[in-house]
Amino acid sequence: MKLYGAPTPAPNPRRVRIFLAEKGIDLPETRIDMMKRENKSPEFRAKNSLGQIPTLELDDGQTISETVAICRYFEEIQPEPSLFGRTAIEKATVDMWVRRAEFQLMMPVGNYWRHFHPYTAALLKQFKDFGESNVEAYSNAQKWLDGELEGKPFIAGEAYSMADICALSTVDFAEWIGLPIKPEFANLNRWKTEVSARPSAAA
Repeated sequence: MKLYGAPTPAPNPRRVRIFLAEKGIDLPETRIDMMKRENKSPEFRAKNSLGQIPTLELDDGQTISETVAICRYFEEIQPEPSLFGRTAIEKATVDMWVRRAEFQLMMPVGNYWRHFHPYTAALLKQFKDFGESNVEAYSNAQKWLDGELEGKPFIAGEAYSMADICALSTVDFAEWIGLPIKPEFANLNRWKTEVSARPSAAA
């Protein structure tokens, strides 16, 4: 089994590394050099036609891509500790919050990264006004999530879950590209401090 990924600050490979660390699964990451466009090579596209990482290659040659799908695979083969919930309502709640983390948080961060940040200017045609507009969108998302975290230790409730992993990888990447959490959002900052203190966050 091989896990293809890239080092921090790439947020998606980090999600899987954090998940595996929480599970206690030792699977070294096979690094793909994104700056050299190794993920777009014909050899890698044979594993993932979209040329994206992370990608998990099983021993029989089958491949799984997309971070949540990879993590669900490991949840199935090693259910404990549960990171997607145990009961029907817990599983549905974690799924809801994973989707919200991707759409409410990651979408404006990704749009800012693609269309405004200088690092990506050589990779695609940027629409600077659109990119910059996502600063306000991400600020609004922070405010919303800060309110949702009132009285809750973790994003999906009482237990640390995949939702926290998705959100942490996003806010850390956002900070790296110049979009930190605003200091007035006390609940969000408290949550980030606490989940960042978990050993898995260093994965």
